[in-house]
Amino acid sequence: MELNVLSQFKDLGLGLVLALSACGSGIGAGVAGMAAIGAWKKNYSQNKTASFMLVAFVGAPLTQTIYGMIVMNRMYELAAKGQYLWGIGALCGAAIGLSAYWQGRCAASACDAMGETGKGFGNYLVVLGMTETVALFVMAFTLGILGKLAGA
Repeated sequence: MELNVLSQFKDLGLGLVLALSACGSGIGAGVAGMAAIGAWKKNYSQNKTASFMLVAFVGAPLTQTIYGMIVMNRMYELAAKGQYLWGIGALCGAAIGLSAYWQGRCAASACDAMGETGKGFGNYLVVLGMTETVALFVMAFTLGILGKLAGA
């Protein structure tokens, strides 16, 4: 009986990796979006041109959802064979989601700075790329671990 109850949750890791990645992306994009709106408002109130380039900062955290989906698809193969991957799903999803959250916070600062000065777009993108690299590393290393588990 207890095994049947647990088997209902064999796909929990798949849901966790995608959901936590997407939560981080949503929060990160929301934080950056609020900063972009504030920067645009400030520009409009000063009769300055508002830069549409801020949209690039707002959208930056969204890619982490894709990384969560890639990991989830790889996890599916193992879950279909009956492996329980809750820990991998939760920890990988949390790490990717936190990368997206902090990228959104950095993007918010970039929106504020660019809205104020109109300069530094490339420099700000470098910082966003560095925070995104954490998510890429987590995805790559997790895919490596899942590959080893599939071969076991």
